[in-house]
Amino acid sequence: MLEAAHAEAEVVIVGGGVAGLAAARYLARAGVRVLVLEAAGGIGGRMSTEKVDGFRLDRLGRLLSTADPELGPACAPDDLALRLFSPGVLVHSDGHRYRTGEPAPTRRTRGALGAARALATAPRAPRGARPPLGGPLDHARLGSALARLAATPPARLLARPDLPVGRALATRGLPARTLHGFVRPLLSALLCDPELTTSSRCADLALHAYAAGRLAVPEGGADALPELLAAALPPGTVHTGVRVTAVSANSVTTAGHGRLSCRAVVLATDAVAAAELLPGLHVPAFHPVTVVHHAAPEPPLSEPALLLDADRSGPVAHTAVVSQVDPGRAPAGRALVSSTVLGPPPSEHELRRHLAALYGTGTTGWETLAVHHDPHAVPAMPAPHDLRRPVRLLAGLYVCGDHRATSTVHGALHSARRAARAALTDLGLPRTATPARTRTTPSPRAA
Repeated sequence: MLEAAHAEAEVVIVGGGVAGLAAARYLARAGVRVLVLEAAGGIGGRMSTEKVDGFRLDRLGRLLSTADPELGPACAPDDLALRLFSPGVLVHSDGHRYRTGEPAPTRRTRGALGAARALATAPRAPRGARPPLGGPLDHARLGSALARLAATPPARLLARPDLPVGRALATRGLPARTLHGFVRPLLSALLCDPELTTSSRCADLALHAYAAGRLAVPEGGADALPELLAAALPPGTVHTGVRVTAVSANSVTTAGHGRLSCRAVVLATDAVAAAELLPGLHVPAFHPVTVVHHAAPEPPLSEPALLLDADRSGPVAHTAVVSQVDPGRAPAGRALVSSTVLGPPPSEHELRRHLAALYGTGTTGWETLAVHHDPHAVPAMPAPHDLRRPVRLLAGLYVCGDHRATSTVHGALHSARRAARAALTDLGLPRTATPARTRTTPSPRAA
C-alpha cells in the first residue's frame, strides 16, 4: 500500500504530529499529492490521547486559546470544537482560592458601570486572609492591563526588547503582589517554564492570546486536532509505523521500504529526531513536563476552572477537573482530575498532599490512571529567541515544528503553514488560504 501511495506523491512529509499533518493539509488544499510517514504506531505525537476505562487522558495537555489565529486556517470550518474554561483563573495562595485574571470591560461598558463591575469581581479574601493580588484597585488595574494587552497588535509586542520574561515583568508597572500572585504562575502554566527564563516576546504573545480569548481544550481529547487534520487528507495519505532513516531534497530512505523519491521533503519531527536526520540542525534545551491523571469519585471543584498554585508549595504547577470542562472525558459518575508538574514525576505521597491542599479535600479515594512524563516536552525559548527560524533549508527541503517558532501548538501550526508556503513557491504552485472557524462550547458554568 505504501508503494502505491508513494507512486502518486509529490511531497513526502516526515512526521505525523500536528505540524506534519497541518503542512500536509495546506499542501493538499493546493492540489499537491502528499505522503505522510510517521514512525510511531499512531498519529498526533505529543497531542495524543490515551483511553483508559472510559477516561480520555491527554499525554501532554497543552492549553489552547480561542484567540489563536492558526487554529482556523489549519482546520476545516466548524469541525474543531473547543471546550472552554471559566473566564480568568483560580489562584491558590495561603490556603485559599481566589478568582482573578479577567480582562476589564470593553469600551461599551467603561465608565462608572465598568469600574463598578471591575471592583465587584475583585477576589474576596476570606476573613483573616490576605488576598494575593492586593485590594480591589490592584485587581481592577490588572483587568485594565489585560484589556490593553488584548487590544495591542502582536507586531507591537514583537517590537519590544527581548529579555528573559522574569526580568521584563519587573518593568511592566504591575504591583509585586500581582506579579507573583497571578502573572508568574499563569506564565509558568502557559510556557511550561517555572523559572521564567523564556523570551519576553514569546511570553507577551502567550499573554496576548490569554487576554484576547478564553483558555480551552479540544472536545474529546487533545488527539481531536491531529485526527481532524488527518481525516481531511485524501485516503491513503498517512502511513504509521514507517521509520525514516535519511532525507534529502528529493527522496527519503525508510527502514522497511527502501528509498522513496519525490519532488520535495518536509521534515516535521521533534527537534531531536530532526537533528538526527539533518546533523547540524539546532537542538534547543527542553522543559520536562509530567502530566498525572486521577479518577475521583466526585468532582473536587464545582466549576470548569484552571487552578494555579501561586505559592509554589508543591510539585503541581496547575490542575483542573477536566471532566468539568469537557464532560466526555470521563465516564458517568466519575471525575477526571488532570495535573501538570513542570519537572520529573514526584512521589505519589507528595503529589496527593499538594492536590489535597489545592482542592481543599481528601485524595485517598482517588485512583491514579496514568503518569505521562516527557523530558523533551517543550523546547526552551530563552531570550533572545528567533520566533521565525528558517523553515526552508534549500529548494525541496523544509523543516517545521514548535522548535522552529514558539513552543506551543500555535508555533507548530504557524511553522507548518510557513513551510507549506515555501514548498508551494519552490514548486511553482499558487498559495492557498482557506479561512475557517472553530466551534467553542462553553463548559457547564463556564459562560
